[in-house]
This record gives sequence, C-alpha cells and structure tokens, in this order.
Amino acid sequence: ELETRMELAQKVSSMGLALRKKINIIVKQPLQKLMIPVDALMKERLESVKSLIINEVNVKEIDFVEGTSNLLVKKVKCNFKILGKKFGSLMKQVAAAVTAMNQEQISVLENEGKIVLDLNGTPAEIETSEVEIFSEDIPGWVVANEGVLTVALDTVVTEELRREGIARELVSKIQNIRKGSGFEITDKIKVSLSKNEQTDSAVKEYNTYICNQVLANSLNLVDEVKDGIELSFDDFSLYVSVVKE
Repeated sequence: ELETRMELAQKVSSMGLALRKKINIIVKQPLQKLMIPVDALMKERLESVKSLIINEVNVKEIDFVEGTSNLLVKKVKCNFKILGKKFGSLMKQVAAAVTAMNQEQISVLENEGKIVLDLNGTPAEIETSEVEIFSEDIPGWVVANEGVLTVALDTVVTEELRREGIARELVSKIQNIRKGSGFEITDKIKVSLSKNEQTDSAVKEYNTYICNQVLANSLNLVDEVKDGIELSFDDFSLYVSVVKE
C-alpha cells in the first residue's frame, strides 16, 4: 500500500511538473493549486502523500473533487485507423456519436473499458483502446490526463505569488554566489541589492525569509551597487553585492 501511494505521488508530481514545463513557469514560482478528480480510495491515498506533492510541484494547495469537475471537461477522439476498419461505411456516424459523448458516457467508457453507442438504431461498441480520451484545457488552467488520473494546474500567477516567486529566485541566485565565492556553509554575509520596481516590494516583504535562507545579517536595497554581480531575470536585470562579514 505504501508503494502504491508513493507511486501515485510520483505520478501526480511528474504530471504537475510537466504542466509547468508546458507553460514555461519555473518550479521556483509558487502556484495556487492542483485540482484532481478522485474516488474515495484515491482520495485517501493522495491525502496521505499530499504534502510531498505540494512541495514537489510547488503549489499552495490540492483540491480533490469527486467525480468529474465542471473545470475538467473530458473529450474523446476516434482512432480512425482502427475504427475505420471496424465500422467501414458507418465510420462517419461513429465519429459523430463519439464526438457528441457527454461526461457521463465518457466516465462509463473509462470505468468499464467500453460503451455501446446508438447509431440511429444500430448499436456500436467502442472500446478505450480504439479512442483517445483527453482533458481540454480551460482558461487559467492546464490539464493532463493519464489513464484514470487527471491533474489540472491553476496557472494564474497573482501579484502575491509573483512576489514570493521573486524571493525564491533571489535566494537561489544568492546561494549560487555564496557557493561560487567559496564561502563556508556557516559564513554570515551582507547583501546589497539594486532597486527595481519589479522586485522592491518582494524584497521588502520577504526580507527576513531571504536573509534566513542565505545566512545574511542584512539585505539592503540601494540606488547603485558598486562592482556588483548581475542577476538576470526574464526581462530585466539586478545587481547584487555579497560580502562576508
């Protein structure tokens, strides 16, 4: 059971990280939530490894929803190569019926592995191996689906989340400077950072957090950093001075 839960945690984390990569949001940037449709057993298993997934994917929370959420719209696409051989001249009707499947029918297909559709009085049995079931992205979310497991990632970066992401990124960059400067792991430092309207609010809000993470006695915003090291972000740069105290 423990191995099953850990495997599930790894799979959800992998799907969440793949979604981040798909939309080019780095892992250091916190996001608000993952949403996962679950049954009772899956919910119990995921609850036990919830903190691992949250830390790995860097989200604030995970919402478990029972059944299919309105936010997670599943659709079915025919494998024409397989179904064309199976249904021949009826293929056009089959394709229309498959495209028109509602969420309840898709759930039956997923859970039972097959479903019988009505083609104007003619029954047509469709199996999961003959179609592709996928989740359609919705505004503000990206969705991944693997078998019975669906994961949706909230992609909206609020101003609050952006500030926290900046703080985490600064910690990472300053830690790299510490390492490159040959400082001992216990050495205390003093940090001076050039002012920038895109980062000043984050530095002020997370000053204590950043100092604690990089073992800095102080982190000051200054108009100009003499002989500073350039820190490159997506569309701007800062200059920083890191001095051992």
